[in-house]
Amino acid sequence: MQYCRMTALLLSKRGSITLPPEIRRQLGLSSSAHPMLLAKMQDGGVFLQPATAMPVRDIPLDQMQQWIKDDEEGAEIFWNKMS
Repeated sequence: MQYCRMTALLLSKRGSITLPPEIRRQLGLSSSAHPMLLAKMQDGGVFLQPATAMPVRDIPLDQMQQWIKDDEEGAEIFWNKMS
């Protein structure tokens, strides 16, 4: 069984939270000049995941084409359900 330790975080009046140094280190956020996180609502909670921003020019063309294809397929499925 995996050991899971939870840490209580305080939420400021502005909605900011501070991650403890141990968590920042484990996520590799301490070594980044501009650390970023993706936040996703999941199972009644918030899931945080490290993220990296990159210029569009650095994204491989085949990756962008796949994203466009996926978006078009998703839109088609959506519109077929609406009909």
